Amino acid sequence: MPPPAPEPSRPTPLAIAPGALWYREALDRAEQAALLADIRAVMAQAPPFTPTMPRTGKPFSVTMTNCGPLGWVSDTSGYRYQSFHPDTRQPWPPVPARLLRLWETYARCPAPPEACLVNYYGPDARMSLHQDRDELDLTAPVLSLSLGDTALFRIGGEERGGKTSSVRLASGDIFVLSGPSRLAFHGVDRILAGTSTLLAEGGRINLTLRRVNPA
Repeated sequence: MPPPAPEPSRPTPLAIAPGALWYREALDRAEQAALLADIRAVMAQAPPFTPTMPRTGKPFSVTMTNCGPLGWVSDTSGYRYQSFHPDTRQPWPPVPARLLRLWETYARCPAPPEACLVNYYGPDARMSLHQDRDELDLTAPVLSLSLGDTALFRIGGEERGGKTSSVRLASGDIFVLSGPSRLAFHGVDRILAGTSTLLAEGGRINLTLRRVNPA
């Protein structure tokens, strides 16, 4: 019997906190461009929309779409995952194979992701501190990948109002929330416009891969 194939290599992460792993420059420019082309194809099938806050109806400062069997949406009915686009009512496109390989390499989760959130941040977009806890499975890692302008990313602990730290997530960086940091509060304070030339329109695309249901 031949020996098992070796696991794909990955750079050594910087641990911001236990389970909060920052893989700097995980993707080179060519890999970023190829992944961006995949995401452009996703956006052509599932056009970006503007989510709104459940209670107030206030629009988010980001636009978003999804790919995978499930997609995350927010409107006056609440936060939830659903199998179809809120505007077109069509199923979400599948997660690109390139992203599935990155999940296998960096999340090291035996089950595949069920949702990939595609958030576009313009130069004035923000994301307030929040926890990713709309999933039924809160043990699987959350994998985040940055394309485009650098984001000033803030991360804390499991309690709101606790100590936080900031890192600059650049294009091609991968960040994993796992283990003790799976429910860490995190957000984006601002976008550093002009720090990347990857997106012709400027801004940042953040891809967040998640499991929703227990395997």
